[in-house]
Amino acid sequence: MASFAWSPLRALMKKAGAEIVSRAAVDKLMDWLEEYAKSLTACALDIAKHSGRKKVTQQDMKIAIGLV
Repeated sequence: MASFAWSPLRALMKKAGAEIVSRAAVDKLMDWLEEYAKSLTACALDIAKHSGRKKVTQQDMKIAIGLV
């Protein structure tokens, strides 16, 4: 099961200028986004744990985005 919806990603790609977008291209982007999101979340979780918390906050995500 995909973590991202296909249609909004396709619309985003079109908004970025891609007039015609293949299903395979959207699927590839979905795969990459899922892996990137997992990586960011893992980093943010490490930051939260280092701070003695279980809850991942917006600040943790901001820091993780700056590190990854």
